[in-house]
Amino acid sequence: MTETEKTRYTDAELEEFKALINEKIRKATEQLDLIKSSYKNDSNNGTDDTSPTFKAFDEGSEVMSKEANSQLAIRQEKFIRDLKNALVRIENKTYGICRVTGNLINKERLKLVPHATLSIEAKNMQK
Repeated sequence: MTETEKTRYTDAELEEFKALINEKIRKATEQLDLIKSSYKNDSNNGTDDTSPTFKAFDEGSEVMSKEANSQLAIRQEKFIRDLKNALVRIENKTYGICRVTGNLINKERLKLVPHATLSIEAKNMQK
């Protein structure tokens, strides 16, 4: 039976995906913690006694850095949420089924993008 003939992934395959997703969640959470800790880090780089021009530049770059970290944190939180939603689909045994075509999403695609809900065909139709 080929993937196009199957209506869903087997329980064993779903367990493999579950392990992969849990590992990605673990790593993503670690990265989010790092981003948040650097965002909250108010460490002073010792610019108090330097020229006012440099201090203003440093404060400006600190604001930009905090904005960039904030955007990174938001993206990372969305990624973790998408991965957790994928775990729910595994529990419901609907994981890996394209929400547009109803066909199975290619296994290799799911290994690369485990939170995917669209097959390549459906994704290309959106363009």
